[in-house]
Amino acid sequence: MCANVIVAEDDQKQAELVRRYLEHEGHAVTVVCDGLAALDKVRHKEPDLLVLDVMMPRADGLDVVRVLRSERREVPVLMLTARTTEDDLLLGLDLGADDYMTKPYSPRELMARVRTLLRRTNRAATVHPAPDSADEVLSVGTLRVDPARHEISVAGGYVECTPGEFRILAAMAAEPDRVFTRQRLLEELHGFDRYISDRTVDVHIMNLRKKIEPAPRKPTRLLTVFGVGYKLTDPEKSASRASS
Repeated sequence: MCANVIVAEDDQKQAELVRRYLEHEGHAVTVVCDGLAALDKVRHKEPDLLVLDVMMPRADGLDVVRVLRSERREVPVLMLTARTTEDDLLLGLDLGADDYMTKPYSPRELMARVRTLLRRTNRAATVHPAPDSADEVLSVGTLRVDPARHEISVAGGYVECTPGEFRILAAMAAEPDRVFTRQRLLEELHGFDRYISDRTVDVHIMNLRKKIEPAPRKPTRLLTVFGVGYKLTDPEKSASRASS
């Protein structure tokens, strides 16, 4: 698959290395060296992928992701970072990055991550579609997940989600009341990736509860199944079963 890729990296040697590997796989590559230039290029070129360094002049990678998601731009973002603490890495995912790699990294692994993100984007409109229609809206009580439009609403109100949050909720909405292990949800997020921790799922669940639950600390829709994982349920049906 030939894709248009923007590489935002202020280290010239690193940027050239990434560019050569991407072009070797047939992709069209634009390189920029600061965060504001990255924002400008994404807005004008609407690329298939943004490979984004965290530590950059003028605007760092975290600010770039924050702005892009606030503008509801859904370009997949692969972050490159020298920061190795889990909190730093999870912050990038929390803001809306799709994946990250810590420096130094293997260029071959980087290309594998790029291929995974591009494949995922190519089928994003049909995340767990119903067997008879890829456009069917998934409903769990008043929660609606629209895979074709990549939209989520609760009781008619639009809910803004990151791409990772959307993938988790779409998978769970396709099978209400099924208990999803953290490993299963990780596969929805990143495939079989040994570098991503279970904590990533917990962060996404916590953020989703803030967006779809009336009282996030006392969830009635996105429930924890202790020792197993999480499930998505219709709170009205759950209340009815409990009272019967």
